[in-house]
Amino acid sequence: MATQESYDFFVSTIVPAMNEEGNIDEFCSQFAEMLKTAPFKGELVYVDDGSVDSTLERIKANAAKYDFIRYAVHSRNRGLTAALQTGFATARGEVFVFYPADLQFKPEDIPSLVEPIAEGADLCAGWKQGKYNKRFVSQIYNTMSRKIFNLEIHDMNAAKAFRREVVEQIFLRQDWHRYLVPLASNEGFKIAEAKIPLYDRQWGASKFSSIWRIPIGVLDMLAVKFQISFLRKPLLYFGVTGSLCFAIGVLIGLVAVYFRIFLGEGYRPLLYLVILLVGLGMGLFMMGFMAEGQTAIKEELGDVRQKLQKQQQQLNRKPDVDPPNR
Repeated sequence: MATQESYDFFVSTIVPAMNEEGNIDEFCSQFAEMLKTAPFKGELVYVDDGSVDSTLERIKANAAKYDFIRYAVHSRNRGLTAALQTGFATARGEVFVFYPADLQFKPEDIPSLVEPIAEGADLCAGWKQGKYNKRFVSQIYNTMSRKIFNLEIHDMNAAKAFRREVVEQIFLRQDWHRYLVPLASNEGFKIAEAKIPLYDRQWGASKFSSIWRIPIGVLDMLAVKFQISFLRKPLLYFGVTGSLCFAIGVLIGLVAVYFRIFLGEGYRPLLYLVILLVGLGMGLFMMGFMAEGQTAIKEELGDVRQKLQKQQQQLNRKPDVDPPNR
């Protein structure tokens, strides 16, 4: 176990908030108490994601009270993934913690998430402990995720702690923050998990109660799997499948020719099947070549993104420059 000596990294806790005015003051107060005994120095980075209540006013009031608070603002609601990306760009730490604003996870448990990072992990996934309304749906989702991504993590979608390098090497599309664990694992980062208590929400309502989130989540899960597996070498995947279809089509064509020449009988359905398989094979080959081009562009853009992120990190860390809250 890690000792209570100070860790040699700075921790930025990123908290996206939309219409959470009733939770801001208490969260900041608990965060301040946590920092008093935590084995690390840190900051609290709020991202107001288009709130229409007094969330932003409460954040500003607490930023004036506590010097560890920074914040950024979205003029409209852009979603949790975009809010996290804004938080990443605003934060100055070497380690990030993603925490919800609703106080269902207490700030006092942040050190439990950070401890595995100090012990060598690159990402620590929180494992919710306690009863909650969507437990059945969550268990199905996490079971599917473990099977599809071949991971032993119990909870893919709770609070997390991770090194800055993790998000510098990963591109997050909309709603892909839920798949940060498999995306990080795919890049070779070391994954750990820590149990954290889950508490009842005391104020406000959940933002994730829509039934449509279930099919959307499943489709996103399949998209992520396709992204990190087949699109690594698209021509290999599409080429093998296309070659198989083409070969079967040619074989059936030869059978059809044999029937026609030696038996004097023609089977039109065989002709249609040959056209279908040969055409499908050629189409898959073309898709493979196109996907190879897209993969090359994606990798090149990824390199550019990492360079820009490193430049932003250097600007945020300049000792004589402290970018103002926005």
